[in-house]
Amino acid sequence: MKQDYPESAGSSEKICIDYADYLAALCNKRWRFMDAMYGVLPIFGMVTKGPRSRHVVVKERLKILALQVLSTQVSDETNIVRLITLAQQQGLTTFDIQLPYPLTNEQLFTIGQECSDTLALTQQNERLSIRIEAPVLPH
Repeated sequence: MKQDYPESAGSSEKICIDYADYLAALCNKRWRFMDAMYGVLPIFGMVTKGPRSRHVVVKERLKILALQVLSTQVSDETNIVRLITLAQQQGLTTFDIQLPYPLTNEQLFTIGQECSDTLALTQQNERLSIRIEAPVLPH
């Protein structure tokens, strides 16, 4: 597996998202009504909530947003699709997700089908590498 993809948000280091850490943070979170709304309608949170500070680094900003749209009540595939969408909205085109277990081929297929852009998924053990390829535009 190739590990030298450039990270498009301006850093030379590839971002790795620790999915288990995100889930643990969700379990410890104190829920408000709006948090519940974001869990049920994640697109609402993606559109209406923005980072309060532009000085927050991409990974921290991604975690803040992820805690608004991820849920322990949905499948891992759904949460991973949400993470990919958030990462793409933050300008990332290549990143890793560290998982607590390797995904099955069926789960990988489901994730690929749910993501609308051209997506390259590569898994090595518990690490899922994502590369979002720019769609080819007709001339």
